[in-house]
Amino acid sequence: MEPKAETSHKLVFEKEGVYLHTNAKRSNQDTTIPGFIRIVERGGEPALEWSALEDEGRNAAAVFYTKKDGEGGVEDTNFDPGYEPDWAVISTVKRDQVREHPPVKETSQWSFSLPLSELYSLRRSRFSLGRNFLVFTSRGGHPLPPLHFHRGASISSLSLSVSLTICLTVFFCCFRSPVDGRLFLAYPHDSGALSQSFDELHLFDDGSSDLVSVSLRFIQDPYATTFGGFSKVTNFFRGALRPPDSPFHPRGPQDHHGPPTADDEPGFELITCLGPKPDVTRGQPLDKWEEFLDPEGRVKDPQQIKELVFRGGITPSLRKDVWKFLLGFYPWNSTVKEREDILRMKTDEYFRMKVQWKSVSEEQEMRNSLLRGYRSLIERDVSRTDRHNTFFSGNDNPGLTLLNDVLMTYCMFNFDLGYVQGMSDLLAPLLFVTQNEVESFWCLTGFMEMHQNFEESQEAMKQQLLQLSLLMKALDPELLDYLDTQDSGSLCFCFRWLLIWFKREFSFEDILSLWEVLWTRLPCENFHLLMAASILESQRGEFIGSDHDFNTILKHINELTMKLDLQTVLRGAEANYLQLACCKELPVKVQEVIGLYVPPSPDDETSPESESHETQQLLSQSQAAATETSQSSNSTAAAAARPRPTYP
Repeated sequence: MEPKAETSHKLVFEKEGVYLHTNAKRSNQDTTIPGFIRIVERGGEPALEWSALEDEGRNAAAVFYTKKDGEGGVEDTNFDPGYEPDWAVISTVKRDQVREHPPVKETSQWSFSLPLSELYSLRRSRFSLGRNFLVFTSRGGHPLPPLHFHRGASISSLSLSVSLTICLTVFFCCFRSPVDGRLFLAYPHDSGALSQSFDELHLFDDGSSDLVSVSLRFIQDPYATTFGGFSKVTNFFRGALRPPDSPFHPRGPQDHHGPPTADDEPGFELITCLGPKPDVTRGQPLDKWEEFLDPEGRVKDPQQIKELVFRGGITPSLRKDVWKFLLGFYPWNSTVKEREDILRMKTDEYFRMKVQWKSVSEEQEMRNSLLRGYRSLIERDVSRTDRHNTFFSGNDNPGLTLLNDVLMTYCMFNFDLGYVQGMSDLLAPLLFVTQNEVESFWCLTGFMEMHQNFEESQEAMKQQLLQLSLLMKALDPELLDYLDTQDSGSLCFCFRWLLIWFKREFSFEDILSLWEVLWTRLPCENFHLLMAASILESQRGEFIGSDHDFNTILKHINELTMKLDLQTVLRGAEANYLQLACCKELPVKVQEVIGLYVPPSPDDETSPESESHETQQLLSQSQAAATETSQSSNSTAAAAARPRPTYP
């Protein structure tokens, strides 16, 4: 009887990071309960189950924020210190396995189990805070507690909810309600109805007719199938990265078979003139500052400063001064007196925004779900950001308070974006270097304007991955073709690299050096993409000729964390740029990526006087904000484009 009892419980699907939200607002009870969602077959009857982490006999933080092996959830002490945010989807890749699982414990008032034969409907929705959730209703008309998938800064929670939905469609069909576009009714499926069920959910764009096999493939290999097939829901991967006019658009069934040619990919010419990579050397860090200033404190040659920083970085003692210029807090041509005025005005403006959220009472916040949600996300992220760094380590650390306050104030500065998970990773080095609340805030705003990776539409991230594919097609088409054969041609495993500019791939000190190099925007604005290409090329020997599949490629890329040499990667990235720049037949699309070709625009009119007006414009804008006076519509006009910096 013992063996029979064990095999009667088969775990089909299991994911952590699924929350229940209670309504205990006025009590000390936590209003969000983390837990596991499972599909378990008992005696051939599948059931949807949720149980709280506290019922698993494990520590919640250890489950959510440490790397685990594939068997018992043992912490890997060699893993990158820090925390695992929702978007770090490549950090816990596990090999597929079928495990036996005991029945759900009945120790929590929130745990539930619903036989799928009793499922009547599911409703997908999106919370205004950027969290999405699913609501399941039984045939008796009783809704289960909503299952929340906290979004953060990327598609990870969305892919998690999609993963669950796809797995459920193996057991029943979904048909969209004619009354509510987000409501789907569940019916026992037959062999001809499953295809329509996927069509109703809009989970696939490729028109595949073998959707049952796709569903089963998902259960066997959830990473590959989720990343490779559900582009319309995630709004990110393969379909989004390969639009119809893209040179990498997949061929339809009517197209011929065989290796692609230049004619198969309109807009991208086959490169045959790419020469060898040149040798590149790095320079010494910028270690002098005063000698680059004129008697009134203006930077005499900003371009020279940028070139020196790009070549060797900045001496730590000068970072606090130079970073404020690189990130736009101070204009390059401002005098010492003008910078004092700017600092005073920006300080007033900062604290005016800070008092807005500081003055919100507890009763007001209870009626403001947006602010309450931002505060919760920020408090959660701050408690886990760079805690290995002494500036943020320990309890009751003033550095953590500053990190929290700057991020909360940014929500007041940018209402449309608010707080998105990952922003704490960008702020921490700024706060560490400036050691100043106001200066770190305005440096963050400059970084965010340059960065633009946290848009809700994720258009910037999609564009960057497409551009990276273009670079790899030019630099190493054989490697890209190999990755494509392993369902990795979309380069989705580079998502984390680009999202937070390699923050998890290098040490904290290396990140300080790397970011100041990238802020120079030399030799082009997409130098970080050339860095990503350099890393991929360095792993060529690991991939070509191997039997790696999608999962092992993800695992290998993830294990590069803290193993890369920054200077080697920078030299490789610059060599990539020079190699492409020397190619006389470089396709226009690649030229655009590396800044050698700028499409003409009727609005592009450069003015030699634009630089001289920058300081006065900034002072005027700050003064206007301080006095809260209305400005005419032409005060919001963009500054004229500056001449493109030269490259040494």
